[in-house]
Amino acid sequence: MRLTTKGRFAVTAMLDLALRQANGPVTLAGISERQHISLSYLEQLFGKLRRRELVESVRGPGGGYCLARAACEITVAEIIQAVDEPIDATQCGGRENCRDESRCMTHDLWTDLNATIHGFLSEVTLGSLIEKQQEKIKRCADTLSIVKDQRPSLLNAH
Repeated sequence: MRLTTKGRFAVTAMLDLALRQANGPVTLAGISERQHISLSYLEQLFGKLRRRELVESVRGPGGGYCLARAACEITVAEIIQAVDEPIDATQCGGRENCRDESRCMTHDLWTDLNATIHGFLSEVTLGSLIEKQQEKIKRCADTLSIVKDQRPSLLNAH
C-alpha cells in the first residue's frame, strides 16, 4: 500500500492549520515555510480541501484559511480522500481484475487490510492529533525546565 506525498502533506498542512487557527486565518505561505511544502502544491491541496468543505478561505488582509468544522469532527480519512488519495492496498484498485480478468489469490487479504486502514484513519481526528502534539510540546518544555546548571559556583570557590 502506498500513501503518497499528497496524502501526507494534506494531513500535515491540516494539522498545522488546526494548531494555529485560534489566532485567526492561517496563510498557506506560513504553512509552506513551517512544513517545507511548496506553496503551489499547498494551493492545489487546499483547493481540493475547500471543495470538500474541510477548510474555508478568508480573503483580504489578514486572510488565509481556517477549518470549516471543529477539529474533532474532521478525520484523517476525510482529509486523505479529499485530496483524491486512494487508501487501497490491492493491485487492481478494488476492481477484482488482479490476474487478467480474475481476482488474485490474496485479493481478500488486501481488501481486508484496506478496511482496517480506513477504519483506523476514520477514528483519528485532527482534534486527537492536536492533543498529541500539545502533549509533546508540554513534555519538551517540562524537560527543558528540569535541566539545571550543575557547574560549581564561582562565588564559593576560595
